[in-house]
Amino acid sequence: MFTYLGVGVLWLLHFLPLPAMRALGGILGRVLYALGRERRNVAKINLRLCFPDKSEAEIDRLARAHVISFSRAVLDRTYAWWASAARLQRLCRVTGIEHLQDPAGRPVIMLCPHFVGLDAAATRLSIEVHACSVYSAQKNEVINRLLFHGRTRFKPTILLSRQDGMRKIVKSLKEGYPFYYLPDQDFGPKESIFVPFFGVPAATIPALSRLVRLTGACVVAIIARQVPDGYEVEVMPPWENFPGASVEEDTAFMNRFIESQVLRMPEQYFWLHKRFKTRPPGEQRFYK
Repeated sequence: MFTYLGVGVLWLLHFLPLPAMRALGGILGRVLYALGRERRNVAKINLRLCFPDKSEAEIDRLARAHVISFSRAVLDRTYAWWASAARLQRLCRVTGIEHLQDPAGRPVIMLCPHFVGLDAAATRLSIEVHACSVYSAQKNEVINRLLFHGRTRFKPTILLSRQDGMRKIVKSLKEGYPFYYLPDQDFGPKESIFVPFFGVPAATIPALSRLVRLTGACVVAIIARQVPDGYEVEVMPPWENFPGASVEEDTAFMNRFIESQVLRMPEQYFWLHKRFKTRPPGEQRFYK
């Protein structure tokens, strides 16, 4: 019952104009930053590792700004779940959409790093293209149905479980579905390799390189920026000279690319995730 009540409140929120939603998100973000000690500390640890030259005051300001941006993005999801396509198109502008159709007919992998606007970008692009993505089922069935509906309510979308493995992703790519790939989280040591991220060894799944080698796909990076009047989604031109000499080199290249985008808007990268949780053998853990 409480879940249905919560969903009802979220449904009402999507009627709010964006300035009111952003103001509400700002309040929520400040409250969460003050009360969420554990995740606040995770964000600060990540920022200290990636920006060792910043002062503690700068780290605190950046962590606070991130939690506010993240909270606003969470509330903005109500637009993705219930707003009309026309409203979403006004709130979330896309440039470079032509890059999602490869002139040579190659499959397309949409590489979307973990910025706060990634869900807004995914929903907005689903108005334009059929796609495939990996979906994590939620324990709460009501929330699970809500998230599933939000991701599939426009053009048909193939949602795969993480347990499905690479075979179904390859099949979907070969059938012409662009794959919306989120590349930059720590999923543990299994199948990960250590490559630098801001100079820190980070356990990284090398799936991008392997998928490209298996399917001949091109990689199109998608960067979603939260701005005062909504979101700007940049679909970049396909990467050239990728894949390279090895899976390891490709994965390191991917991380360097993500670094370059983080530097454009550091407050919007997902610092709340324990990106450096898995350590090489013998290295000390960063998080308690």
